[in-house]
Amino acid sequence: MRPDPAQAGSGLGQSRTALYRVLVVEDEEDILELVRYNLSKEGYDVACAASGERALQLARAELPDLILLDLMLPGVGGLDVCRLLKGDGRTAHIPIIMLTAKTEEADIVTGLEMGADDYVTKPFSPRVLSARVRAVLRRRRAEPVSEEQTIRIRELIIHPSRREVLVKGQAVELTFTEFSVLHTLARRPGWVFTRSQIVDAVRGDEYPVTDRSVDVQIVSLRKKLGPCATYIETVRGVGYRLKE
Repeated sequence: MRPDPAQAGSGLGQSRTALYRVLVVEDEEDILELVRYNLSKEGYDVACAASGERALQLARAELPDLILLDLMLPGVGGLDVCRLLKGDGRTAHIPIIMLTAKTEEADIVTGLEMGADDYVTKPFSPRVLSARVRAVLRRRRAEPVSEEQTIRIRELIIHPSRREVLVKGQAVELTFTEFSVLHTLARRPGWVFTRSQIVDAVRGDEYPVTDRSVDVQIVSLRKKLGPCATYIETVRGVGYRLKE
């Protein structure tokens, strides 16, 4: 079994032992080299592609453990690469972190809804990028949470089978929808969920709801969670996540 990615960057990064295979897709040579250098220094086995076409070839041939994908690519664009990989049974399981400009909020939402796991906006710190890589790989290694399994996140405890929520040991009364929203976020701490993803998870694809409806549920949840309200983080222009 491969080592825990959390060990990467902890002083063991100089080791020549490759922890994970990461495919970096970026057409700007300086950024590509910066990312390649920093990830290699931490012990990752790094492959590089400067176009969407080459990214698809390498992803399908080598099946990397994670893909860092720039959205602005010549030829086949980043969103198309994401869609094609997530629609292919051989590559759908590969986590994708999007590299985006700060003005590409609509593309970020689209990418997340296609199945991308996270995003990093340019310009970015190499340390922040490495931390995001470790976090996504760590989440991928974790066992899926059972619907019946108790979820504990610091002072917040969720009992799915009883639809019960405790904050510092005290029961909190939530509506059906509020509980469902919280449970959706809590099952994957650290993951960014768009508003439409939250709606799909709670009510299904056919439930008519606006972005504002989701925001109202979040506001109500935060009020009821009291000291745990800050666990729910707003990702501006995208959606929400529960802090790890």
